[in-house]
Amino acid sequence: MMLDLRWTAVFAFAILLISLDEARSQGLSASTAAPVGMQTERLAAIEGLMSEGISQGRLPGGVVCFGRQGEVMYLEAFGNRQLGDAPEAMTVDTVFDLASLTKPVATATSIMKLVENGELLLRDKVVDHLPEFAPYGKDEITVQDLLLHESGLIPDNAMADYQNGPEVAWEKICQLKLVSPIGERFRYSDVNFIVLAKLVERVTGKSIDVFSQDELFAPLGMDETGYNPPESLKHRAAPTQKRDGDWMRGEVHDPRAHALSGVAGHAGLFSTATDIAVYAQMMLGNGSADTADGEARVLSPATVSKMTAAYRVSSGIRGLGWDKQTAYSSNRGDLLSSSAFGHGGFTGTVLWIDPELDLFFVFLSNRVHPDGRGSVNHLAGKILNVVVSSLVEQPRRVTHDVQPGIDVLLSNGFRALANQRVGLITNHTGRSADGTSTASILQSAPEVALTALFSPEHGIAGRLDHSNIANTKDDQTGLPVFSLYGETRRPTPEMLAEIDTLVFDIQDIGTRFYTYISTMGEAMVAAAEAKKRFVVLDRPNPLGGLNVTGPMLDEGKESFVGYTRLPVQHGMTIGEIAQLIRAEHDLDLDLEVIQCQGWQRSDSWDETGLTWINPSPNMRNLTQAFLYPGIGLIETTNVSVGRGTDTPFEAVGAPWIDGRELARHLNERELPGVRFVPIQFTPDASKYSDQLCGGIQIMVTELDQLNAVRVGLELATALHQLYPDDWQTKSLNRLLGNDQVYDSITDGDDAMTTWMKSLSGVSQFRASRPQYLLYE
Repeated sequence: MMLDLRWTAVFAFAILLISLDEARSQGLSASTAAPVGMQTERLAAIEGLMSEGISQGRLPGGVVCFGRQGEVMYLEAFGNRQLGDAPEAMTVDTVFDLASLTKPVATATSIMKLVENGELLLRDKVVDHLPEFAPYGKDEITVQDLLLHESGLIPDNAMADYQNGPEVAWEKICQLKLVSPIGERFRYSDVNFIVLAKLVERVTGKSIDVFSQDELFAPLGMDETGYNPPESLKHRAAPTQKRDGDWMRGEVHDPRAHALSGVAGHAGLFSTATDIAVYAQMMLGNGSADTADGEARVLSPATVSKMTAAYRVSSGIRGLGWDKQTAYSSNRGDLLSSSAFGHGGFTGTVLWIDPELDLFFVFLSNRVHPDGRGSVNHLAGKILNVVVSSLVEQPRRVTHDVQPGIDVLLSNGFRALANQRVGLITNHTGRSADGTSTASILQSAPEVALTALFSPEHGIAGRLDHSNIANTKDDQTGLPVFSLYGETRRPTPEMLAEIDTLVFDIQDIGTRFYTYISTMGEAMVAAAEAKKRFVVLDRPNPLGGLNVTGPMLDEGKESFVGYTRLPVQHGMTIGEIAQLIRAEHDLDLDLEVIQCQGWQRSDSWDETGLTWINPSPNMRNLTQAFLYPGIGLIETTNVSVGRGTDTPFEAVGAPWIDGRELARHLNERELPGVRFVPIQFTPDASKYSDQLCGGIQIMVTELDQLNAVRVGLELATALHQLYPDDWQTKSLNRLLGNDQVYDSITDGDDAMTTWMKSLSGVSQFRASRPQYLLYE
């Protein structure tokens, strides 16, 4: 007779509370009731999945543990840790060979500890600390290249290289040749982490086992974590396979780590589920965790953020030492957020940590026992899906510590511009995350010759608001500044004569008719004609990369305020648009986009950690940027959109508008995320300067629900309905760029009809857009 699932869950948690004594001894608080914010009944499926996996021979047994909000919420052992004539039941305190979990937990974390201590820079060349590593082109490999597996090194060198001890093994590694260009291809490599462990040893004088114990595990109270576990732990270690006729039990399974006396950067660490839970909670706690002795901080929040940011590599997204979304991610399941980071180990170990869900998941097994044929990655992913789907709370918004393209270029040692004469198209928004201008960075960069600057609309300082800007000289760098918003809007052959590569670094605003897109497009055409390289230092789309809203620009209506056929809100970065322009304008152009690090398509500007810089004189805050795609549509008509006030694009009015009437009409539409307040205002510039205007203030109440283009179209239909004799629409289509939508407004269609017509063609654009996208 089958028990009701509710009672199954009760019994499971009764067992869980007993096993959580181990968690309490580690300083983690233990749940004394059903997990907060979770559907307990769903968790009963874990037992079934584990039982099925064990019966299929995928593993002899394992331990599943997860937690959130500072608590271990589930800790359970399944099956056996040893099979054969003397079987042993799996227990929650079983000690496991973590295999490649060693990479992030011990080695990468130790490296990041040295970074925050000022003993290493991620852009340091390995040979700066290990000069003997230089032969065969390895002198350009950086610390970050190793952490991201972009070093160009072989995944594993021959076992014969390790047969004569650690010193000879290191000599053999120093003689390795590259198998791919540095920084171009992700190639998962144990050698990378063997080198990183050697770095720790050379910089600190301590081997990786001693340093990680002293600086990480001991402060966190992780007393059952380390290399070469003592006899007191070996008796409850899970055996793996046989070596020389004896079970490897508390002895590292990886043959190269074994040849290195059990201490290596890629493998060799042993631990328990509850110890790994402490480590995971430290990462969720931005570098600190509660222990039996009080709070312990082993990393700074900035270090954790840097380590777990999203770094684009050739096969997906990685963190520094962590997997995020690559071909190695089959154990992550399908439901974690894009912020999640984790890793797996060959012996059957899995760790995933998700800051947005405030969740950690530990799956430890000895799947290689007894014959090496087990397989657990998909099983772990299925169980993780069950865990995540049981959550009933909304994910929390997190800051992703985004680095714009200039920071990435700097961290990569300016490889993309080495030995190049560079012209930089930029303005005041071209800055690194710490506020240093891109022009200053490139001027001081080794092997880069910055020869000229180019400025877009509003000039190099972003302060001018007129239509003809002259060439000038930059006070900071002393370089000439060629205006691309004056006598010409395209670089001339004379301007490009002493340039090898044009670099573009300007913050776009995510709206089709913002002219920085056009400046880039014209410069790309000039570069293609002159056979110059073109490099875009990419930046986030402040509005995020998910919302794509029409109307589409009609074919034949391309102009400087509509350079290429895009919807009004395109959801693309400037680098992605560059790829689209090259393809759709059929440019024979050597284009390279230096991608942002850490930006995800779901991120709006407030989630990037970057400082907001007004990109133009009348774009003064993020709220205005979000409203601009809709309110900007109508500014070519005879209404004020707040220019000449402190709140451009947050106010709309005219002397002939009754603010109370217009606000009432729009509020009755119950548009998501926005409300309208009747106001009076007097602009001191632009339209209706020094004239009293009636109108509305636009209040954004729920940013996630706002669709600014729909607000703009609703406002247009309201103006036509309420003020047909006063509102002049002859210039409305200049920025709208869509005859069907223009006719719908001027013919008096209702707002919903106009909105639906504005979506025409957007689905086709969405279908073609992915080929140009660079971010998940």
